[in-house]
Amino acid sequence: MAPIPTYDDSVNNNNECETKVFPYKIINVREDINKELLEVFTGEKSGFLQVGPKKWFFPSGYKREAEHLYNFVARPTDVFIVTFPRSGTTWTQELVWLLANDLDYETANKVLLAQRFPFLEFSCFVHKEVKANLLKVNQFDPPSCKLIETLDYPSWKYLDTIKENRFIKTHLPFSLLPSNLLNAGSKVIYVARHPKDVAVSYYHLNRTYVTQGYVGDFKNFWKYFQSGLVAWGPYWEHLKEGWSRRHEKNVLFYFYEDMKKNPIATFRKLATFLGKNYSDEELSILENHLRIDNFKNNKSVNNDEHRNIGLIANGEESFIRKGVIGGWTTYFDENLSQEADRWIEDNLRSSNIVLPY
Repeated sequence: MAPIPTYDDSVNNNNECETKVFPYKIINVREDINKELLEVFTGEKSGFLQVGPKKWFFPSGYKREAEHLYNFVARPTDVFIVTFPRSGTTWTQELVWLLANDLDYETANKVLLAQRFPFLEFSCFVHKEVKANLLKVNQFDPPSCKLIETLDYPSWKYLDTIKENRFIKTHLPFSLLPSNLLNAGSKVIYVARHPKDVAVSYYHLNRTYVTQGYVGDFKNFWKYFQSGLVAWGPYWEHLKEGWSRRHEKNVLFYFYEDMKKNPIATFRKLATFLGKNYSDEELSILENHLRIDNFKNNKSVNNDEHRNIGLIANGEESFIRKGVIGGWTTYFDENLSQEADRWIEDNLRSSNIVLPY
């Protein structure tokens, strides 16, 4: 989740393609469910939406951006990272940016990852009341207020002004991504992760960021996760869309677990996909750069600037957590784990997805 730099209002490359009507119906979540969700996801103030037949779940801000995001003009030189939240996104962003940019650690350390790799739809999640409160809290700190003012600035506008190669982070499923994405020749990297670990990490993120402001416990969060009532859900529909694209020419699909178990092999696969080649020694240095202890202390990726302005709640976990495989075991009791396993098995039975264990 990232602030977006200022931009030149006069530039808008969306004129390069014919604007298409957004193809999906957007409806309000059922009133009783919406009321319950607003009580536990306190960062949203107006209400929640569901989009299309798969019922993609979003806060109210998505409605104003949906058509713009769908009509965002992808370019052949773009690199997109597409994930369901907390599937190794930030780790992959830093990895991909370095591989694509000749292992330029100097720039990577100086320039925030949020600026090198803008988050396409983040503005949808910054409610005007949350922004107003952040501005009030930071009213005597002009640099912080300047940063806060950028939070709800649409990344699709900013990205239109970039002339050089663009690196774009998104959690949108393929069906809501720019309509010309794969036809344009953009490179798309889809990273998936086991749903139990995703749910635990996502639970902490929803507690950590005031834009989500989750105040419930994990057991209830799992209920919402399983029901597709968390942002960018449903999980399985998202994963199925990514999995179905895995053989397309400009798409690279892999699991976070595979990257963690055999990082060098994954680095090589990614480098080849990006048209790069590196020595064993160079990849070993890169692996060390990405080790979780180093990553958590890397000021360009760990979003400390968000904690400083109050976007990250005090007393909650850091943005970069543990990055481990199997961390879910301390959150699921036996009954909840069995329930989750049945849910997973039911969804795997209706697809040919092979999850890592």
